[in-house]
Amino acid sequence: MDRRSSSPTCFESLIFIADPSHSVLHFTADPHLHRRSSSSSPTSPSHAADPSCPVLHLTADPSSTGTAFIELKSAADFVETASLVSQKVHLQNPEKANSVLALLRNHGFSQTQISNLIRKRPLLLLADPENTLLPKLEFFHSIGASSTDLARVLTADPTLLTRSLENQIVPCYNFLKSVLSSDKKIVTALKRTSWIFLEDHTKNLIPNIAFLRELGVPESCIVLLLSHFPEALMQKHDNFGYIVNEVKEMGFDPMKSTFVLAIHAISGKGNKSIWERCYEVYRRWGWSKDEILLAFRKHPHCMILSEKKIMRAMDFFVNKMGWPSKMIAKCPVVLLFSLERRIVPRCSVIQVLSLKGLVKKDMSLTTVLLPVEESFLERFVTRFQEEIPQLMSVYQGKVYLESII
Repeated sequence: MDRRSSSPTCFESLIFIADPSHSVLHFTADPHLHRRSSSSSPTSPSHAADPSCPVLHLTADPSSTGTAFIELKSAADFVETASLVSQKVHLQNPEKANSVLALLRNHGFSQTQISNLIRKRPLLLLADPENTLLPKLEFFHSIGASSTDLARVLTADPTLLTRSLENQIVPCYNFLKSVLSSDKKIVTALKRTSWIFLEDHTKNLIPNIAFLRELGVPESCIVLLLSHFPEALMQKHDNFGYIVNEVKEMGFDPMKSTFVLAIHAISGKGNKSIWERCYEVYRRWGWSKDEILLAFRKHPHCMILSEKKIMRAMDFFVNKMGWPSKMIAKCPVVLLFSLERRIVPRCSVIQVLSLKGLVKKDMSLTTVLLPVEESFLERFVTRFQEEIPQLMSVYQGKVYLESII
């Protein structure tokens, strides 16, 4: 790699040059580029003149104006990317590499996303943008994947762009369509993990689905698991069978959706360790082993929450609202709600109504927190608007409880 710079500190603007005479990539730092006005090059991005925003610049000619830019966060990013690309990429056609970068930009990839993607898969610079990359992007757009979602998924793992559309991606799509029925659900699964289009489904996914069907798990529950938590269905078949049997022994009914949610909750080392941590947190709030398992059976995902989320919610319910800790175990779904957007606004309204004698003080959690927003507002805000004109402002957090009482 030919690395040239005027000084080790001159990384304000960084140029990544493809030299066709050598068929390799060269890298240099241009200490003057950041001083140029953005108007001096009509095709240059505006941030090229910003010394706080280094640029990776790919071109066959340093004076060329029709070039693609990749934003890098630091000099360290430049060195890392330059090293990775120079080790793996030998360009015969630098214009093609420019076209690859332009294609990604035109399909909604940000400068940072392009930088990350090329760092992970430098050989994509050698791909045929029109005949190899574009058909894959168009395919995923055709099934409903947005540019934003696709850019995020492919930046996280660009492997999908290296696989055959005809031999890998389309066959995977056809199988997923046979199970999920709708493209929308397929896109939901894709957003969870691109590996749903990468793995050999005959090894694990198909046997795991067949196993659930043998147990009588409804298709709707299989669709729920595959679309929202595909990783759980993609694990090794032997391990999947062990987890399914463990869930059965905990008393879950295979005919209910909680069965597949429980499979997800204890799948993988990450979820298993989170489950155990949640168990200890609930024990600190006075729940017994039986109460914890009851809560798990009611809503399995209460056992894969962060400790911070559980502690904040329990503190509010018990210490602010005065509800018994064990009451929460009977309705654990409330722990999944947003404290700021749902729990506090609704409970503030109920506190005002209770203090004014308009509702009973021992109102249940389910009555307050489970209804959809429209129903809650109609029953507890609109209905009492004349008696308490500021009630909507309380709900919206614009008026504090103390100013009304």
